[in-house]
Amino acid sequence: MLTKKEQRLRRARQTRIRIAQQGAVRLTVNRTNLHIYASVISGDGSKVLASASTVEAEVRAQLGNGGNKAAAELIGKRIAEKAKAAGIEKVAFDRSGFAYHGRIAAVATAARAAGLEF
Repeated sequence: MLTKKEQRLRRARQTRIRIAQQGAVRLTVNRTNLHIYASVISGDGSKVLASASTVEAEVRAQLGNGGNKAAAELIGKRIAEKAKAAGIEKVAFDRSGFAYHGRIAAVATAARAAGLEF
């Protein structure tokens, strides 16, 4: 029997295989109980082009708690701005095996609203 983490990683692997076949730049999101992390990774998976997380000093100054939906929305907005600054308009969304719900969905919605295309 697989553990909860192994199940999530198995789902993530399937998504990453599909995205790699497309050769698309991917927006990957990871969450822990305390923080949320987002990064834009090149099509071949070799380079992080932009990243944002609730661990950054500027973000921590704005927010108290990095483990809620408000924090996720802020990270979605920040990652979209950083990606656009790096010249990236279109990405494939990689939710890292997490359910598209709550904080993960909040990051995606905020990134779309800030102008990233999925």
